[in-house]
Amino acid sequence: MSIKYNRILIKLSGEALAGEKGFGLDYPTVLEICKNIKDAHDLGAEIAIVVGGGNFWRGRSSGDMERTRADQIGMLATVMNALSVADALEHLGVEVRVQAALQMQQVAEPYIRNRATRHLEKGRVVIFACGTGNPFFSTDTAAALRAAEINADIIFKATMVDGVYDKDPKKYPDAVKYDTLSFTQVLTDQLNVMDMTAATMCRDNKLPILVFDMVDGNIVKAIKGETIGTLVQE
Repeated sequence: MSIKYNRILIKLSGEALAGEKGFGLDYPTVLEICKNIKDAHDLGAEIAIVVGGGNFWRGRSSGDMERTRADQIGMLATVMNALSVADALEHLGVEVRVQAALQMQQVAEPYIRNRATRHLEKGRVVIFACGTGNPFFSTDTAAALRAAEINADIIFKATMVDGVYDKDPKKYPDAVKYDTLSFTQVLTDQLNVMDMTAATMCRDNKLPILVFDMVDGNIVKAIKGETIGTLVQE
């Protein structure tokens, strides 16, 4: 079966891993998400994943805490999520490697670009934790950076919404969904796709983003090139 994208990076939000609980990890939810990732992997796609940490911690909401330390706590939150996704994928029979941007050899490999691409070539799923390893950068920016580094064909941003809208569809019934967008429009209109740093990096590296919701089977549909969500490219 032919696939449109051979090497993809999936950006998973931490909130998605919490399920209906809204906080922490809901393992049955993690397992369901990973079943969809396994189905895409079984088609022959090389898959890397960047996970957020918002189900445990958001540095921007940490009150008076010093921003660098708050962001470092957020990086550690992504490690918990990365390990849970790795466990679920391994439970499903998928070979996985977790690479962290911070040193923690007992838990994960250090991020090394050539090692990551070698794992992908061998059919392993690679999960990137700790964002970029630097404060003041979101996991969206980490996704854009890692995708560019590993020469991914596209970023899949799997969210809780079925695409990009001109305004919040949960608040405004007349919100209009975009089928396609340019990064220039995203930046000019400040649309909620990724943060501005990530969007700029994708634009400059000609790296498209497909935004879609994580209902069952959508990752496979996206891999095949079926029309779902919102495609952002310059």
